Amino acid sequence: MTRQKGKVTDLREACIQEALKIIEVSGIEELSLREISRRLGVSHQAPYKHFPSREHILAEIVSRAFNSFAQYLDDRPHSDNPLANLESMGRAYLNYALMHPLQYRLMFGTPLPDPTQHPEMMKSAQHAFALLRSCIAQTNLNIDEVDGSGKVSLDALFVWSTIHGLASILQTRALDTLSLPDEILDSAVDHTLFRIDKALNIKKSN
Repeated sequence: MTRQKGKVTDLREACIQEALKIIEVSGIEELSLREISRRLGVSHQAPYKHFPSREHILAEIVSRAFNSFAQYLDDRPHSDNPLANLESMGRAYLNYALMHPLQYRLMFGTPLPDPTQHPEMMKSAQHAFALLRSCIAQTNLNIDEVDGSGKVSLDALFVWSTIHGLASILQTRALDTLSLPDEILDSAVDHTLFRIDKALNIKKSN
């Protein structure tokens, strides 16, 4: 609990939750420590006891989003089949984006605080990308490549950009403007994952 009888009992957490409300309703441009303190009914200086600047509270919010995202990918169904693993990760990515649009937008749709000044913010982001690289490496497609590690990273960027593009489109009303049949829209995710497999030349194992 962050409030008790009208008083803030956990100011740090209250600031974070109020910051999320501001971003969700008014956009990240309206986020400021002064506005947070005004909404919480505390002194203008109170939030500075926990966050030296607006960038610090934003970095904490983004870090939590990346933590949640990476955990969701970690908790997805796993399989000994590399293809099934890659497809499972793709579906988990899309599901998270649809279920947590605010967090997804914070991670991938807004200017982030300087990562060099907030290294903790990026640890889970790097972990999520490492999961994707691992999935691709398990296909053994690059085992004979001299620059195998670089190739895996490039393939991971390709997969990420493709899934991110679809996730971003699905979060808007853009598809409504195309008047596509329902069966096309219903097949979009399956078809995208299938085309990724084909582009990476992944073959199903028996």
